[in-house]
Amino acid sequence: MLIASSFATAQTPNAVKTANAANTVVKPTATSNPATAAGVLAPDIGRIKQRGELVIAMLATDTPPFFYEKNGELVGLEVDLAKSIAQALNVEVRFNREAKSFNEVVDLVVQRRADLGISKLSRTLTRAQMVHFSQPYLTLNHSLVINRVAFARLASNMRIEDAIRQYSGSLGVISRSSFADFAKSNFSKAKVTEYPNWIEVLRAVNTGEVMAAYRDEFEIKRLLKETPSAALTLRTVTLKDLEDTLGIAVGVNDPTLLAFVNQVLSQKRDKLDIQKVLNALETNP
Repeated sequence: MLIASSFATAQTPNAVKTANAANTVVKPTATSNPATAAGVLAPDIGRIKQRGELVIAMLATDTPPFFYEKNGELVGLEVDLAKSIAQALNVEVRFNREAKSFNEVVDLVVQRRADLGISKLSRTLTRAQMVHFSQPYLTLNHSLVINRVAFARLASNMRIEDAIRQYSGSLGVISRSSFADFAKSNFSKAKVTEYPNWIEVLRAVNTGEVMAAYRDEFEIKRLLKETPSAALTLRTVTLKDLEDTLGIAVGVNDPTLLAFVNQVLSQKRDKLDIQKVLNALETNP
């Protein structure tokens, strides 16, 4: 496991309709497929065209700069991505934000209550048994934020690399998230505790309830950027050989839609990376 340890980090085309719990159920249209000059559309594309809108499942909790409400409008990097796909289909976009967890975003696609899931979704083996995933549009390394004092006792005279490889301490993760799954496979000796949200995970690390928190490098860097004083009590470790690839969830019965989404992603000139995401956080807090 290759790691990098640090103590601080320096560092509109379509109308958007936000669905709430009262109007989130989206059923496929049962009418016949529309035809174009080039011929009859594939059933999955025809369904969306006939409805006139692309329905996107997105987590209810705002996650800047990926998706968040600003002045009453849903904005962010992934909101823009959803709009670009809808624009390519020449339909409007509507966001279903019923999901209270990342896994529930996938569930909405499985239940056909949304056409796509775009919500900082990690492409995991568990989720890949329920939906198809697009090619990655952002790749992040895995990362840990560790309580300094507690970890020093555990590591003793061990090298940091060895202490992380053999980590057997307590580890906090978000419940029903990709990192709850990753923790089981990558830190099999750790005592994993799940919390309802990231704020609770960080609270547990700060109070010593758990020794470390596990998530992607962006969230760890954002923590130290927004709270520089955290570096006094916490240290970070980036796992250079573990990658979190973010993709778009597509229903298993929508092969043409999957191919279409991949084509849109392939043709995008401005590819996302960690630095662009951090820059977006600075310009759109």
